[in-house]
Amino acid sequence: MRIDKWLWAARFYKTRSLATEDIGKGRVQVNGQEAKPAREVKTGDTVDLRQGPVLRRVVVRGLSQQRGAAPVAQQLYEETPDSIRQRELAAEQRRLNTEPAGSLEHGRPTKRNRRDMDKAWGDRWSASVDS
Repeated sequence: MRIDKWLWAARFYKTRSLATEDIGKGRVQVNGQEAKPAREVKTGDTVDLRQGPVLRRVVVRGLSQQRGAAPVAQQLYEETPDSIRQRELAAEQRRLNTEPAGSLEHGRPTKRNRRDMDKAWGDRWSASVDS
């Protein structure tokens, strides 16, 4: 079975074209080698895939020509314990680390705020220069 079809049937990607696109970008490996969309996958193969910040390593447990319900799709693969642990750790890190842009309270300054900031600086051209 083609790797792009299997990734679609196992519900890692919403469409086959998205799976093919990520395979083309080198985000999917089969048994440690970069894959092409037509690469054949069989039961027992190890598939490494990266979806954004999420890295997964799964072992192929079954093949399906059609996309089924999520519980059926989850029977097509088994995620390795190391992969599960790393994924949970990464999720915890993302939860604990706040987004830098989230600390901005008001966003872009208005014209009046900008003028007030310029008045505060006066003739100074650098923060390191003391007047």
